[in-house]
Amino acid sequence: MSAAPGRPQASSHRSPQGEGTPVPYFAERCGIHDAAREQACEQLARVIDASGIELVRFVWCDLHGVTRGKTLVASAAARALREGVGMVSTLMLKDTSDRTAFKVFERGGTASLPGFGQANNLLLLPDPASFRPLPWSPRSGWLQCQPWFEDGTPVALDTRRVLQAALHRLAQAGYGLRCGLEVELHIYRITDTTAQLDPAQADWPGLPPEVALIHPGYNLLNEGWFDLAEAPLRIVQHTAQALGLPLTSLEIELGPSQVEAVFDATDALTAADNMVLFRNAVRQALRRAGYHATFMCRPPFPNIMSSGWHLHQSLVHLRTGQNAFVRQAPAPGTTPQDATHTLSDAGAHYLAGLLQHAGGTSAFCTPTVNGYGRFRPNALAPQSVLWGRDNRGAMLRVIGGPNDGATRIENRIGEPAANPYLYMAAQIHAGLEGLASQLAPPVATEAPYDADGTRLPTSLAAALAALQADAAMAQALGPDFIAYFTRIKQAEVERHTAAQDKDDFERREYFSRF
Repeated sequence: MSAAPGRPQASSHRSPQGEGTPVPYFAERCGIHDAAREQACEQLARVIDASGIELVRFVWCDLHGVTRGKTLVASAAARALREGVGMVSTLMLKDTSDRTAFKVFERGGTASLPGFGQANNLLLLPDPASFRPLPWSPRSGWLQCQPWFEDGTPVALDTRRVLQAALHRLAQAGYGLRCGLEVELHIYRITDTTAQLDPAQADWPGLPPEVALIHPGYNLLNEGWFDLAEAPLRIVQHTAQALGLPLTSLEIELGPSQVEAVFDATDALTAADNMVLFRNAVRQALRRAGYHATFMCRPPFPNIMSSGWHLHQSLVHLRTGQNAFVRQAPAPGTTPQDATHTLSDAGAHYLAGLLQHAGGTSAFCTPTVNGYGRFRPNALAPQSVLWGRDNRGAMLRVIGGPNDGATRIENRIGEPAANPYLYMAAQIHAGLEGLASQLAPPVATEAPYDADGTRLPTSLAAALAALQADAAMAQALGPDFIAYFTRIKQAEVERHTAAQDKDDFERREYFSRF
């Protein structure tokens, strides 16, 4: 392959024994390396050198929203920008305990997963534009990566690619998606790590640290509780802002040690990337300062309040950039309980699609066994498949009005441990089904906890069954991905069912790691 115009010639390529035809970079064989990317790689190498960066983390987001990867010394990073970093393929086949859900060393064990088997190698290629110095780790840099097979083809099961494919489908309909994030979490002060780090008590998964509250709770938005918890919240603030995340507020939530972080709206892919970075970064930064942050929905203590992840979303017209949910005036003959009183026709169809496929998408919005304990009456969490106008008890909360550019739908079903790429992809596909079929939503609820509503799945097992029964979601996401996802999540369900001590299972599986 000849060098691209405007980029270095053979001196920047590998050549057998230093002579002959230059060998293309791996990134070139993947079809993503051009003159612009080469320039970005060169610029990044200069930045790393000038800033005194010693270590660079090449990071990828796994099926469960956890960042993994390898750390290279700075002198090796420039080559890895173009040639990638090797990663064992079994990392894509792990359940939440880190056990491999497929029998990779048995004949036919990965027959349903072309390109996988025998713990073979994948290659992580980074986006040079994603580079960030890590504010909590001096002289360390961070790069976001995606996996590729060694033959230069993309790994379609990568969850970020699942969202990219959904956004491509949405763009074909003429729309983009903007998302704002409201993320609840619990932060605890670490009091003892003796058991967690005792080699005699090591297990799979291991124990979390012993912890204490940072505020006693049950005093929503109390300024005194904020002052009590300000030290760890300042770490959250400084970490998010140093990473360039669009943080707008930090709030005291109702539960003991529970807080919330709110982020301004961005395009969906950026919002998903931001969620991955925020969640993993604040856990690391807080840990160094003696705190344990968890995005587990229901931490393993009495008298806690469940954490949710409320996803605000609106379609935008790609041609104009305008909010496609806004209508100029209420539709004739409607009342505020009708969707088209507030939403455009497209917005109402999208809303109806989210309702129609709520069961089939719930496993992506709430993907842990633990998260289903949140769906209970009068808990500011949804219980049934309903929408409401500015109603925080409904699954979908419609916010806005005529000519309001911030008109949007807030989905309140999500838990903060959800993989953001899958959460958002599921929303897109469900909404598009509503648009394609021109579905009409029912009237808004005023009593979201009435017994006559269609219930959301009450367990992860039920959610997986609903996903497998949803033909539209299976077609949109692809049967291969559905089979892959459900097999890994089913392994989690089966281990939880077999666990004699369910609380200990969740303490180790989720509280320690999420």
